[in-house]
Amino acid sequence: MNERTEDALQLLTDLIRIPSFSKEEDKTAQIIGTFLEKKGVKFERSNNNLISRNKFFDESKYTVVLNSHHDTVKVVDGWTRDPFGAEVENEKLFGLGSNDAGGCLVSLIATYIFFYDKPLDYNLILIASAEEENFGHNGVSSVLSKLDIEPDLGIIGEPTQMQMAVAEKGLIVIDGLAKGESGHVAYQKGENAIYKAMDDIKWISNYQFPKVSETLGKVMMSATQVEGGIQHNVIPDSCKFVVDVRVNDCYRLKEVADIISINCSSEMTPRSLKWHPSRIDINHPLVKKGKSLDLDYYGSSTMSDQVHFKCPTLKIGPGDSLRSHTADEYILKGEVEQGISTYISLLEGLSL
Repeated sequence: MNERTEDALQLLTDLIRIPSFSKEEDKTAQIIGTFLEKKGVKFERSNNNLISRNKFFDESKYTVVLNSHHDTVKVVDGWTRDPFGAEVENEKLFGLGSNDAGGCLVSLIATYIFFYDKPLDYNLILIASAEEENFGHNGVSSVLSKLDIEPDLGIIGEPTQMQMAVAEKGLIVIDGLAKGESGHVAYQKGENAIYKAMDDIKWISNYQFPKVSETLGKVMMSATQVEGGIQHNVIPDSCKFVVDVRVNDCYRLKEVADIISINCSSEMTPRSLKWHPSRIDINHPLVKKGKSLDLDYYGSSTMSDQVHFKCPTLKIGPGDSLRSHTADEYILKGEVEQGISTYISLLEGLSL
């Protein structure tokens, strides 16, 4: 394993050992900044985001952004190891954020350092971002809005087993509110809001949107939270529930929200209609370069910071999305090594 990979793995180990929940990434931002300084890389910091431009940055050139995040979700139940222990066993590096998205982040940083002081036909910007897991206002979106140049292409580091996610589903989170009428349960008076919510949730679980995307498949809906009732002997007059909707590229977000609202008796209020599906043309030079390296491509159902970019973006990184947000999360050392080598191969000699 070469020095570049060893440095990346040591950085990842240091990051795992410091809790960095969304909006609490100050210390991991310091660690990344110290690492970049030791490598002679200039950077700036905005909140807990770190931004660097390659040494020979030229605004007249095409600009490529390398982005991944250093925040994590909270610790879930079921861990049999210290989530911040960075234990190694059978070439597996365990720890919260090791897979999502620490392995991707350190691989991209290593790749960026490899190219940092080389003359290139295009610019590189590295963004090690915060608040990805909660779509916070002080994450990569805040950085992109302040850049004095519009990026032309983005590579988003998320665990994809180093396959190319050429499309990503959009997201609508909907707050449902079923309204009824309270009454004493012994007399069966009133209108039970929980039952009304159940009818809508049943429709949500059964309905199939007719348009199916070639790359992103079906629109998927799931009720993920329910809250109703104040005590056992009162007919509830309200019931709240939350619906997670993953939208393919055949529909506009408002169109999907309207279909749901029309078919439900509850009030259905989208939290946002800005998390649109993302895609990159499969004939884009970066995707073609990936194909020449025998990388497969697919459409992703998971959301990432890709949603904040206006330019074409490719989501790709070491690790497996199925390990994300799980107990005993880990990444293989060899996956980080593969991530670095593949990122470098994608960018080396890339004609844009």
